[in-house]
Amino acid sequence: MEYRRNIMVTGGAGFIGSHLVRHLVTKYPDYRIVNVDKLTYAGNLANLKDIEDKSNNVFVKADICDADAISSVFRRYAIDGVIHLAAESHVDRSIKDPFVFAKTNVLGTLNMLYSARMYWESLPERYENKLFYHISTDEVYGALAFDGTLFTEQTKYQPHSPYSASKAASDHFVRAFHDTYNMPTIVTNCSNNYGPYQFPEKLIPLFVNNIRHGKPLPVYGKGENVRDWLFVEDHVSAIDLIFHNGRVAETYNIGGFNEWKNIDLVRLIVKTVDRLLGNKPGTSDHLITFVTDRAGHDLRYAIDASKLKNELGWTPSLQFEEGLEKTVQWYLDNEEWMNNVTTGEYERYYEEMYSGR
Repeated sequence: MEYRRNIMVTGGAGFIGSHLVRHLVTKYPDYRIVNVDKLTYAGNLANLKDIEDKSNNVFVKADICDADAISSVFRRYAIDGVIHLAAESHVDRSIKDPFVFAKTNVLGTLNMLYSARMYWESLPERYENKLFYHISTDEVYGALAFDGTLFTEQTKYQPHSPYSASKAASDHFVRAFHDTYNMPTIVTNCSNNYGPYQFPEKLIPLFVNNIRHGKPLPVYGKGENVRDWLFVEDHVSAIDLIFHNGRVAETYNIGGFNEWKNIDLVRLIVKTVDRLLGNKPGTSDHLITFVTDRAGHDLRYAIDASKLKNELGWTPSLQFEEGLEKTVQWYLDNEEWMNNVTTGEYERYYEEMYSGR
């Protein structure tokens, strides 16, 4: 079958990536979606079990830092669009080992850009109908005070952790490839995502799992840090919209218009889990434990997504309480998935299902 588009999604077995791959494979049967993932601790093909038999769904196990492997994917599948999600993303891990983050997030992105450029410039049409879409984070902007200000696309970069510094560097490389080589690029910066299939070192799945097992809920400092929360499926709908209708060389912020202080969010998670488990109100309150604050912990993030709303008409579809309840229920209903992920026992069956396709 000849496909209308051939889109490479990097990191497509991870949290956001698996939701994006599922969305694209299902919505666009005339697109071939090539999912490239290294399958590290956060990548799990079980996340995509429900679409493993779709003929337009292709998986390639590869490292974005491997120049030969990535170049081969471009040529073999005639890639005309890239949605680049693959990244190390956990701040605590970046503090312990910043070199891994520099390699994957900076050099990996540079390799993706270079491979795209070499392939696309070898074609008669060059960059016509091509796009390199790079997904970044609001953490590159630094921190906000409690004064009502928001991150906009013009906010100066001030990364404070090795993770955010590595993402900032990768953003700069993407924009430089547009300015230097005229490569069609788009960058988006998103707020904290939540939803099903998130690796349980992140706050919401970690705390749901800990409450279920009666383990402490470690809250940094006094829990006063504020984050803007975005349901992952709303993020995916924004990515789809921007990929097809966004302006080349532009940056778009994607946020949930939904700020929560950490301690208030934790209390809501506890209340929701106890209710869904049939526990008496307050049963798990004692699990909340305050721990030494993270080094370089930004106080507040909040995104102004009005540019995306005004230009392309995107707004989040779910109220936070609705999205959180849906998310918590999913983790409670999928204990086997959680156990497999937390013990590292991913089912190799899924990799075999995709091999040779």
